Amino acid sequence: MTARLLVYTRTTDYRHDSIPDAVAAVRALGEYAVEHTEDSSALEAPLDGYAAVVFLSTSGEVLTPAGRDRLARYVDSGGGFVGVHAAACTEYDWPYYGELLGARFARHPALQPGKALVEDRDHPATRHLPAVWEFTDEWYDFRTNPRGEGRGQDGGRGRVRVLATADESSYDGGRMGPDHPLVWCREQGAGRVFYTALGHSSEAYRDPDFVAHLGGGIGWSAGVEV
Repeated sequence: MTARLLVYTRTTDYRHDSIPDAVAAVRALGEYAVEHTEDSSALEAPLDGYAAVVFLSTSGEVLTPAGRDRLARYVDSGGGFVGVHAAACTEYDWPYYGELLGARFARHPALQPGKALVEDRDHPATRHLPAVWEFTDEWYDFRTNPRGEGRGQDGGRGRVRVLATADESSYDGGRMGPDHPLVWCREQGAGRVFYTALGHSSEAYRDPDFVAHLGGGIGWSAGVEV
């Protein structure tokens, strides 16, 4: 049976023009039955039939209280969760979400070329990438470093497996310093969580390396790739 994905793109704050191309790229992976929605009631329904839920450049408060409860129970009991780019700009008022994702967005410099340093290539999202990955994006800064131990004021918590970091010397405006996680994964209860800060522009979703990166993260969270 083909694994099902729920791709959620609701925004109540900034909306990325790349969302239609991003959804098309996930569909084009060809490995999943993709259900795309911006209806918050879809997260209030049972989610057990999905291999993963993908928050694809969501922003602002996008869930009802019932949806929050349903998503938390789904992930804690073994469901997969994927956050892409502005997913880190989402649900600031829900502490669980900060823990789930691992960190929250703080700011970003201008869209520009830069370099991502692949720290862990033993993962489906990064094993195809070069050690230094040249890319164009917004190079998000986060309120806390997800690698750090302890709970930050935003609800974020450490103990993530960092897969790639930003090389701040390769672009202008980075403010996190020499250890700047950009892509990571973690476990939440019995579930698997993957986050990539990349994916701002439509061009990203036509880049074979980025599409393979996203596909690997989805596959890992969904339990179809190891």
